[in-house]
Amino acid sequence: MKIHTDIEQGSPEWLALRLRKATASEFASVLAKGQGKTRTAYMRRVIAETLTGKPVETYRNAHMDRGTEQEPLARFAYEAATDHELQRVAFIEHDSVRAGCSPDSLIVGKRRGLEVKCVIPTMQVETILAGEYPSEHKAQIQGSLWITGYETWDFCSYSPDMPPHLRTYIFTVERDEDYIRRLAAEVIVFLREVDEIIERLQRKAA
Repeated sequence: MKIHTDIEQGSPEWLALRLRKATASEFASVLAKGQGKTRTAYMRRVIAETLTGKPVETYRNAHMDRGTEQEPLARFAYEAATDHELQRVAFIEHDSVRAGCSPDSLIVGKRRGLEVKCVIPTMQVETILAGEYPSEHKAQIQGSLWITGYETWDFCSYSPDMPPHLRTYIFTVERDEDYIRRLAAEVIVFLREVDEIIERLQRKAA
């Protein structure tokens, strides 16, 4: 893998690194074959960004913006709860597949990453009672484990409005090798389709 640490997530350089790549935050879309519109929409986005060299604007709402603002607090809470030191990174590229991930942090001195989700109290209650991590994040976290080759990844759910002892919930995710094999195969197929469509579009313009 190749780790980029000298740029900021969200910067033009970061966006350029992601062009024509499948990224872990969208691996659930890659797997969504039963929901063709989701997979197709993501594929068209990757194609459009590749052809234009510019990112396509994606939907954001107040909840997403609030989560971004609270991420530094969540990292601090995680460090306080675990005594781990965190390293910010911009993007990690897979060694051989045109794919990558943008972890919220890597844990210094360990082969482990961190995924942070800042959530409303009702979601925090649901997650804590379940005693695991929400399944909607499985593709992203297992995809990050695939890209990095790491054995574990910490999921941290943070809800600042909860009582202090319930604000930070941490769950360590283990590699699921069967799932990773299926995910890797689907990503490769997805990228092959991206390349075929781009080639077809270029032929039409010739």
